[in-house]
Amino acid sequence: MYVGSIALPLLEVWAGVECTVNRVGDEYFDQLERNGHATRLDDLDLFAQLGIKAIRYPVLWERIAPNGLENADWSWADERLGRLRELGINPIVGLVHHGSGPRDTSLVDPEFPEKLALYARAVAQRYPWVTHYTPVNEPLTTARFSGMYGHWYPHGRDGLTFGRALLGQCRGVALSMKAIREVNPNAQLVQTDDLGKIYSTPKLAYQAEFENERRWLSFDLLCGRITPTHPMWEYLHKCGISDAELEWFLENPCSPDIIGINHYLTSDRFLDEHLENYPTWHHGGNEKHRYADVEAVRVRAEGIAGHHFLLKEAWERYGLPLAVTEAYLHCTREEQLRWLYEVWKAALQLRDEGVDVRAVTAWSLLGTYDWNSLVTRSVGYYESGVFDLRSPRPRPTAIAKMIRHLAAGHEPKHPLLETPGWWHRQERLLYPSVSCGGQVGGEKTSPTSASPLAIVGATGTLGSAFARLCELRGISYHLLSRQDMDILDSASVDAVLAELKPWAVVNAAGYVRVDDAEREPHVCLQVNVEGPAILAAACAQHNVRLLTFSSDLVFDGTVSNPYVESHAVAPLNVYGCSKALAEKLVLKLNPASLIIRTSAFFGPWDDYNFVTIALRQLSAGNTFVAAKDGIVSPTYVPDLVHASLDLLIDGECGLWHLSNKGEIAWADLARLAAKKAGVSVSNLIALPTRELGLIAKRPTYTVLGSNRGELMPYLDSAIERYFDEHQSF
Repeated sequence: MYVGSIALPLLEVWAGVECTVNRVGDEYFDQLERNGHATRLDDLDLFAQLGIKAIRYPVLWERIAPNGLENADWSWADERLGRLRELGINPIVGLVHHGSGPRDTSLVDPEFPEKLALYARAVAQRYPWVTHYTPVNEPLTTARFSGMYGHWYPHGRDGLTFGRALLGQCRGVALSMKAIREVNPNAQLVQTDDLGKIYSTPKLAYQAEFENERRWLSFDLLCGRITPTHPMWEYLHKCGISDAELEWFLENPCSPDIIGINHYLTSDRFLDEHLENYPTWHHGGNEKHRYADVEAVRVRAEGIAGHHFLLKEAWERYGLPLAVTEAYLHCTREEQLRWLYEVWKAALQLRDEGVDVRAVTAWSLLGTYDWNSLVTRSVGYYESGVFDLRSPRPRPTAIAKMIRHLAAGHEPKHPLLETPGWWHRQERLLYPSVSCGGQVGGEKTSPTSASPLAIVGATGTLGSAFARLCELRGISYHLLSRQDMDILDSASVDAVLAELKPWAVVNAAGYVRVDDAEREPHVCLQVNVEGPAILAAACAQHNVRLLTFSSDLVFDGTVSNPYVESHAVAPLNVYGCSKALAEKLVLKLNPASLIIRTSAFFGPWDDYNFVTIALRQLSAGNTFVAAKDGIVSPTYVPDLVHASLDLLIDGECGLWHLSNKGEIAWADLARLAAKKAGVSVSNLIALPTRELGLIAKRPTYTVLGSNRGELMPYLDSAIERYFDEHQSF
């Protein structure tokens, strides 16, 4: 690949750990403490297995020298940077990541730039072999959040605080690089910022034009482009910035060696004066007009700008080497894969067009905490990344496999990549569609040729839920009834797999009548054991993944703490025996199978689950009887389906327990649901299990825990969402 006569190096895969240390009031929010990387050195070995060439890595001022440079503790950075060097991974060292420095300074401290430069010099002197630096991550974004919107310290909501925060950070970058280069003259600046595109109605075109110019401010300042004729010179003047402060950058340019573009689906915005079309939390405005500021992906007919367009803009403006320094999406696993691959393909296409794109960075290796509130609250809202931290040790997801493929120069081939991401599909539009003209992202329809997910159990609660959520997630599927494929007939199974060529099979069929199973054990065993065994053998032969389900009733209830996957099974009834036998046989015939044990279904889309029946009976004034001593971990069906699909896509196998976190008696579950619904529980009768007249013996405690990963939300959250979804169904 050549730019003019200069050969381009191969497109590299970089990675990054979400490492924000931001301040809200007097409280610091530290992602490295939240994600545990602060105490896990062996994470670096997991990262190395991805085949990455470089990693954006924190040596953060607030963490290393919170009490002054003279009291700095370098031990953490010594150990981590030393290990990265041993592993052959180039660290792109970050010094401030959405932070504002130790407590004795801030983004609006006039001495912030000089203080940061002193720290930068100390870092370079201690690690003279480090070649790449990002002294300040996303100066413009941080200035907006800290000085314009008031989210982070010093919580400004005015032009002067914004301007001071922006110039202080950019000056800090320039002085830091000057100090670093006095130690290592060849050190390179990788300067990052979030780059979105602003769209609007014709009436607000002036505001969109202004914001589209302002988004370049950090790069323009560092490149020495803010002259008196620059569109932002007068704006910064109005913010309270002096000529001398702006002229400093003309006299001390510090152009990036690599411009790092970060871009998220929420980065592109649309401005619309028709406030009635949008929720009030989107309403805002300027001194001239009131308008809504919403995600462009949710309203713009042409879709998002996209990385190809944005990188091309940056190349044409600066002519400097580029990298995507954060590629991350909080969504379901297949959408995370689609986003990363789309970014990668855009970078490859640009290189074919002669644009010097160096790398794509798989961001948020360990996921993120509380970014749904812009880290203004600490409530533990976790978004998984390349690794999922909800397991005892970081668990590689399907994204890890994709990164290994890309780093090795291989093209990912998963059929889920054939369907465009939700940001290209019609369901992305939440508001009346508005055409803005210009660059077109385009609506892309799902290809009918994509290898489907085969779902067995068309008439059941679980099968129909899988179909519904596959539709939502853009996963091509084929829902199979018994007439379509009889899992008790190996020839029927083989023929369907040969015809459909699915990438995986979900067995959501089964015999579920626990008491009837005592009267017809042969039928229960045939459906629950022979059927899954035939599927397992056929899937192994066709090299197709299998997901099938088991039950908490494989246990006898003699423990007092949640059952985990390694507990020995000891079923008390025929149904439980059938599930235990199926587990053993399926894993023997096809060890790559994924078997999920779950418990006490309830969901919004069928009329026959415990919660829905209880509410229906109590609402009608009828008596409802439930066990007061049977303790279970109820499972909200949509949560179960989403988590199951993610595990299937991740390539997980063996036994997994999935139920919502929490334990409750059946009678208390009915009481909880009734309370949430505002229904009287005067007709609820709570009895011991032995007095319910059940034919099959039931264990009194079957709460499911996991030693593989706690992936499911809490029960209270599930109940809330059940009502929200049930009312709209």
